[in-house]
Formats: sequence, structure tokens, C-alpha cells
Amino acid sequence: MSEVFLRIIPTDEISSQRRDVFDPGILRRAAVIVEDVRARGERALREYATCFDALDLSAPLILTDAALASARDGISNEERALLTRTAARIRRFAVAQRACVSDLRLEIPGGAAGHSILPVKTAGCYAPGGRYPLVSSMLMTVVTARAAGVEVVWAASPKPSQLMLAAAAIAGADAVLGVGGAHAIAALAYGAGPVPPCDIIVGPGNAWVTAAKHLVSSRTRIDFLAGPSELLILADEFADAALIASDLLAQAEHDVDARPMLVTTHPPLVDAVNHEFVQQLRTLPTRETAEAALMKGFAVPARDMDQAIKLCDRIAPEHLALHVRNADEVAGRVRNYGSLFLGSKSAEVLGDYGAGPNHTLPTGGIARCFSGLSVLNFLRFPTWMRINARDAAAALCGDAESLARLEGLEAHARSASIRDRKAVNP
Repeated sequence: MSEVFLRIIPTDEISSQRRDVFDPGILRRAAVIVEDVRARGERALREYATCFDALDLSAPLILTDAALASARDGISNEERALLTRTAARIRRFAVAQRACVSDLRLEIPGGAAGHSILPVKTAGCYAPGGRYPLVSSMLMTVVTARAAGVEVVWAASPKPSQLMLAAAAIAGADAVLGVGGAHAIAALAYGAGPVPPCDIIVGPGNAWVTAAKHLVSSRTRIDFLAGPSELLILADEFADAALIASDLLAQAEHDVDARPMLVTTHPPLVDAVNHEFVQQLRTLPTRETAEAALMKGFAVPARDMDQAIKLCDRIAPEHLALHVRNADEVAGRVRNYGSLFLGSKSAEVLGDYGAGPNHTLPTGGIARCFSGLSVLNFLRFPTWMRINARDAAAALCGDAESLARLEGLEAHARSASIRDRKAVNP
């Protein structure tokens, strides 16, 4: 077996490592599919499902209550208990998140203003299929939507297994669209037959799913556009090379385009981690995929912790794991990440598999401006205002009138001023 190395790059090359989330060619081809499903609905959806998902002509596109319940009851007791425990941990965290936000009421001149918190009505949740069907993503997306109070939750996953359908049932999905790719996203966005047009579409997927989410984002809300998964480990001289290699290999086996990364204040650690890769890959069933991903990863030696923290913030990774002695102190200084794992005991895979926080996270550096999936994605914050004391609101009306005239909008000015001159019923 050939040795596998994380290539060492200088600090000034970090920005060049950022990748676009989708290929322009895929975007163009996905646009054709999305528009066709928008125009022809269920008929086009079935044609693409037959072509791309190998769906049998007689197989149902949609699986509803009876099929989901049958799948849930058909798996083993151990599997059902595992999915139920994991869903409960995800739900507990999401419910606690929801409790952190509340309606607002603020006194203003002559009355009050505020916001209400309302969930969207319909959500579409995507769970990848492919070589590694992500049952955990079904739980992460559907459970979170339900915890936010979403009334109607549809899931989509290509060729869903009995385990995937059982997860959908346990999570609380109303139905599962048994197709994937751009055509599934188009159906969730625009509706197709019994599939309703969704107010939001969330969940990870391949380049076709990501491209389609971009294309429909003017029609429906999305969580964010994410590319291949990534893990950055920040390590010092106290870090364990075997643990680092284990965590990076767990990330690398996702996909050949996954991105394992290491920033360290202790340069000899890079060689030690590379040596561990060689040892651990010998018995790894997913070795071929993991090796390919490792070759696309990198390591960056930093002169000290201050520089290492700045490098981590420049990378803004999906997952950031702190394998350092003073993890709590460093955690208070880093800013840009999708999810943070403090200390070597806090394995990133525990986040993947339902410790509580959601594993649907921003990649490719967009953690600088996006957060991971949460109940907040499914909530709206419409504002309101009530003026019930005309005299107390006089200054407010006067300022509105003056600002309107500054902008040249006379009808706006008159609308404000008339309330100073005329009694207005509540």
C-alpha cells in the first residue's frame, strides 16, 4: 500500500483552497430538469425518477402513512430503539433552541411594536441516498422541522430503504417522495401531483441537489448551499495523532471530495498523523474513498496559537475540532465554523449521529455568514405595530412626514400628516 499524506501548504495558500459548491455545467443541466418538472409536474418527475433513480414504472413515487408505519414496524427492535433514541436527542436540543426565541413587544411613541414567531407551514426535507444513505439526515431535518412547529413535513430520498422509511416515520414525516436529485428538489419547490409546494427546502445532497436548491431559491426558502463535507482539526503539542487520524478518516470516508484538514502549532504532528493514516487505512473497508479524500486535504503549520486561530477563521470549516490542552479558552476566540467540538473526547462523529446539535452545516467557507440547520430556519419573525395615542405619536408622524419629503414621496408625507389633523378610529 502506498503512503498517504496530507500535503503541507503555506498559510498564504489557504484562501485558494476554498471550493465552489457546484459545477457550472451541472447548474445548466439541472436548470433544464427543474424547469421541466415545474412545467409538467408529476409526469416529468416520474420520467426523471425512472431515468436517474431506476424507479420501476409500477413503483410508487410517494410513500405515505401506511408504508412508513410498515417500515417502522418491520425493522428490528434494536434498530427501532436506536432511531427513537437518536430522534429524541435531536428533538430535545431543537426544542431547547425554540425556547430561546420568543415574541417581542416594545413600547414606541403612541403605542407598541414587536414581532411574532410563526413557523412556515410546509417543509421539504432531503436525505441523501447513494452509496451511504444518510438515515441520520432524515432524523436531523424532519425532527427539527417538527420541533419548530411546521404543520406539513415532506421528505425526499432516492430509492428509500426500509430503514430510511422507518426513520421518516419515527421523525414525524407526513410522506416520503422516493426520488432524489434535481427533480426531487423541483417537485418540493413547485409541487407535483400530491406533492405540495414547500415553503422551505432543507438538507444535504450531491451537486445536482445543491444546484437545484440554488435554482429554486427565488421561489422557496432554503437552508444554504453546501458542498462536500469537511473537518478541520486544530491541534497543539498535546494532541494524540491516533485520535486525529481517526477523526479525519471518518470525515474522509464520506466522499472522495470530502476535505480533511489540520492546523497545528506543533509541526512534527503532521508526520505522526500521516503515519497513523497508513496504519489505520490497512483495515478500513472504505479505504479507497478515504485515500482519495486525504489526497485533497491539507495541513498547515502555524507559528503559534494566535496565528492558528486566525487560520481557522479564514478557512471557516463545516466542523472545527479543538485537540488542544486549553480547548475552552481557544473556543472563546474562534468565530467561524459550522459546529465546534471542544477537546479530543468530543468526537465529531458524535455530532454526526445525534448528540443533539444538527449535522446539516455550511461548507466551503460560508460558515463566515451562515449557521447550521436549526429550528430558526423554519421560523418567521413578522413584525407588527399599533399606534393608539395620536398625541404621543405626533413627533413620530412629523419625522415620517419630513423623511418622506426628503425622498420626494409626497403621498407618504400626506399619509403621515393627515393623522395629526384628523381623529382616527382605532
